[in-house]
Amino acid sequence: MSFTIKSGAEIDAMRVACRLASEVLDYLEPLIQPGITTQEIDRLAHDYMVNVQGTVSATLNYQPPGHVPYPASLCTSVNEVVCHGVPNEVPLKSGDIVNIDVTVIKDGWYGDNSRMYLIGKPSIAAARLCQVTFEAMWKGIVKVKPGARLGDIGHAIQTFAESAGFSVVREYCGHGIGQKFHEDPQILHYGRPGTGLALVPGMIFTIEPMINLGKRDIKEGRKGGVPYDGWTIVTKDRSLSAQWEHTVLVTDTGYEVLTLSAGSPAQPAFVAAAATPA
Repeated sequence: MSFTIKSGAEIDAMRVACRLASEVLDYLEPLIQPGITTQEIDRLAHDYMVNVQGTVSATLNYQPPGHVPYPASLCTSVNEVVCHGVPNEVPLKSGDIVNIDVTVIKDGWYGDNSRMYLIGKPSIAAARLCQVTFEAMWKGIVKVKPGARLGDIGHAIQTFAESAGFSVVREYCGHGIGQKFHEDPQILHYGRPGTGLALVPGMIFTIEPMINLGKRDIKEGRKGGVPYDGWTIVTKDRSLSAQWEHTVLVTDTGYEVLTLSAGSPAQPAFVAAAATPA
């Protein structure tokens, strides 16, 4: 496995790209209300990226091997959609939950993040799923420091989510990022502590757990006789799924979350406690 170590100006460039990615979500937050379509969210985000930020969407026309080109400037995963939901003309309704996943390119550097949005009045179970997934992401983040192992991150996420009665999707994971959308290493959201690659300063990667209300099994998101769109992944049992994502830098003493901006949700209380010396 080969992975890139960023330093100096490269880290500064990643800070800019990641902050801008987060600011797209800040911009969208008040607009995501019952009645808006995910296609309209995509249009608004595209215009903001191009005309306000001077960024480029990394997902628009993205085509990894074996896939059709992705047709939108962000991913919108609603309710049972686990990831890669393609924006469409169906209005969001009260009770829905939606993940908005944004990756921008600025001066050749990629910034990647996602957040959950609760539409109107979600069920207690839906709200709890979104909150536990948010905290699970941070449980993984606080494990990041030089010398820690990738398995420490995955184990922290898995044990927290499963102790809450939820399941962790295994087929998709976080990833290194920099001047490429996806780099090594892969960041699994499950695992055993003390195993896997050791972290070193200058590594930058995403932590983006996908947590299901029901079982962890997933499938391609076909509906009726409609052909598969090539991207949308759903829970096999059609239970709700949630995801949060940050891009994280390994520093000399711990970590720095690069995808933070003025509108980022407040960190859980345990984050500050974990950073306080005993």
